[in-house]
Amino acid sequence: MQAKRSLPGFARFTRFAWVFTLATLLALTLPLRAMSQDLASPKGEVLLTISGAVVNTNDGFEAKFDRAMLEALEKVEFETTTIWTDGVQTFTGVPLATLMEVVGARGDVLMATAINDYGVEIPRSDWVKGGPIVAYLRNGQEMSVRTKGPLWIVYPYDTNTAYQGEITYARSIWQLNRIEVK
Repeated sequence: MQAKRSLPGFARFTRFAWVFTLATLLALTLPLRAMSQDLASPKGEVLLTISGAVVNTNDGFEAKFDRAMLEALEKVEFETTTIWTDGVQTFTGVPLATLMEVVGARGDVLMATAINDYGVEIPRSDWVKGGPIVAYLRNGQEMSVRTKGPLWIVYPYDTNTAYQGEITYARSIWQLNRIEVK
């Protein structure tokens, strides 16, 4: 009768560790792959590019949006005064929270940058329902570069006193053209 051959204890453990590690990695990455989706490609002029820790893209590792793509997302409109304009203004745009959900943002901070390279960090705590929007209309009109457009991150300043301070005002970046999720 032949003796049954078995692996020494260490070899069995090493093989188990490899199988366990591989199974764990697959379990962690499959949900991300399942959630990942390609966005439609922009057909018009790209107004906003989102990069960094995002899952959903349409140009390599970036998500690019033209006006029609932004307008097709959830739309919010509110009236507020600002420290940069006279009187009550009506802003229309996509909630920042919705935009980050669409791209599958995985970071905790946004680096929002304007066409003149001015940049500001916006923490995840600001990406909330009822929070800032990426406005593409002011008083029902598209905004030119000269009038702080074409995109402006605007908070509903008049509805929440927490939005009436220098930190929030600094985060209210106009002429926005790119966001990096960190």
